[in-house]
Amino acid sequence: MVVIDDVRMVVVGALQLGARGQSMDALTPLLGAVPELDSMAVVNVITALEEHFGISVADDEISAATFATLGSLSAFVEQKLDA
Repeated sequence: MVVIDDVRMVVVGALQLGARGQSMDALTPLLGAVPELDSMAVVNVITALEEHFGISVADDEISAATFATLGSLSAFVEQKLDA
């Protein structure tokens, strides 16, 4: 399973990015670069990731660095899946 592809799908869906999100890769900046990703959208993305991957994310596990890029968010999800 390629986690980054699933993370991209969840992010694109949660933020309703449509075709614009298909070109996202590991180096794509998220927080501060994607206008749709505001504080409320972060909550929506986390909830969508929890549901899709069957993980649980505590509030204190999330930082700006987690949402820096699609790659950093994918690495976070992979870490949760391995826990």
